[in-house]
Amino acid sequence: MQYRVTVARNGQLHDLTLSAPSAADARRQAEAGGGHVVACHHARTLRRRTPFSTTLFTQELSALLRAGLSLIESIEALRDKTSATAESETRTVLDHLLDGLLQGLPLSRVLTGLTAQFSPLYVATVASAERTGHLADALARYHHYEARLAAVRRKVASALIYPAVVIAVGMGIMAFLLFFVIPRFSQVYASMRELPPAAQWLLWWGQTVEAHGGLIATTLAASVMMLIVAVRRANLVGRITTLAWRIPQLQAFQRLLALTKLYRTTGLLLAGGLAAVPALRLSASLLPVFLQNAMSKAISEIEAGMPVADTLARHALTTPVAERLLRVGERSGELPEMCERAAQFCDEAIDRTIDTTTKLIEPCLMLVVGVLVGGIVFLLYMPIFELAGSMQ
Repeated sequence: MQYRVTVARNGQLHDLTLSAPSAADARRQAEAGGGHVVACHHARTLRRRTPFSTTLFTQELSALLRAGLSLIESIEALRDKTSATAESETRTVLDHLLDGLLQGLPLSRVLTGLTAQFSPLYVATVASAERTGHLADALARYHHYEARLAAVRRKVASALIYPAVVIAVGMGIMAFLLFFVIPRFSQVYASMRELPPAAQWLLWWGQTVEAHGGLIATTLAASVMMLIVAVRRANLVGRITTLAWRIPQLQAFQRLLALTKLYRTTGLLLAGGLAAVPALRLSASLLPVFLQNAMSKAISEIEAGMPVADTLARHALTTPVAERLLRVGERSGELPEMCERAAQFCDEAIDRTIDTTTKLIEPCLMLVVGVLVGGIVFLLYMPIFELAGSMQ
C-alpha cells in the first residue's frame, strides 16, 4: 500500500511516498533514513482502478497465439504491457492466469477461478478448444460471437434513444409552460370578476406557483430523488421490464432475441468441438425463464436420440427458416455453420422489427407531446376567446 509520510529532518519537513504493508512499516522505513516522522497516512491516488476487459483480452490473446507465441509467452506479454504501478484489475487477473499455467494447470481450469471476469460459456469454449488444439481459432470465434451480440444490443439501445429524447423534450416544454408561462399569463385574468372555468384554473395555478414555487420545486426534486432510490433498492426496473415482456408483441420480440442468442451460442460451442447436448444445455442457461422449460424438455428428447431440428421445432424453439437450416445442417454435418446462418436470419428479422416499431412509435410520441403542449396553449387563450364572445 502507498503511504504519505511527513518527516522532520535538519529543521525542515519532507514529504515522502512509500510502499509498505502497514503504517508502522512505513514509519520505520522513513526513520531509517534519519529524522522524525511527523505524520503518516494513506496516499490518495487520482487513478481509478482499471477494470478487466474480457473482449480486449480475447482479441489480443488470439492475435498473439496466431503470431506463433505459446500460451504462457502470450499471457506474459500481455502482463508486461500492463502498468505495474496502477491499481489495475487487468494486472491481477493476468498474474493469476500466469501463476496457474506455470503450475501446470490447463487454461480452462484456471479460468474457473475467475468467475467475475469469465463466464461459463467462455470457460466451455476454451475447454473444448484445448481438446482440439485450436485455441486461437476458438478465441477468434468467441470474439466474433461477442461482437455480434453487442451489435444487436446497440441496435436495440439506439432504437430507444429517439423516443427518450422526445419524451425528455416534451417534459421540458411542459415544465416551462406550467412554471413560467402560465403564472405570468394568468395575471391577465386577476382583475376580472367573472371568469370561465379554464381561466379560473389558470389563475389558481399561477397564484399557487407564485406563492409556493420553491416548495413545489423542492417537493418535485425530492420525489424524483426518492423514486431513483426506490428504483435502485427495490429493483423496480427489473419488475417493470418483466411486466412489459408479458405484452404479446414484446414477448415475440424477446423470443426472437433469445433464439438469436441460442443459435449463435450453440454454433460457437459446436464449432469448438463440443457435442450437441452439452452445447444446448450450456446455451439453455442464457434463455429467458419462459423458454427454459421447453428447452429442458427438448434437450431430454435430443439426448434420447431425437433429431435436433425436429425436436426444437416441436417445442417452438425455431423459426420456419431456422428449422430448415438446422435440418440441412444435421444431414450434411455442417450444424455449426447452419446455426450461425439461422442466427443471421434472426438478426435480420430483429432489424426489421426495430425499424417498423421505430417508425410507428416516433409519430405517436410526437402526436402525444403535441396534444399535451397544444392543450396547455389552448387553455391559455380559450378564456380570451370566451370573454371576447360574451362581449358581442
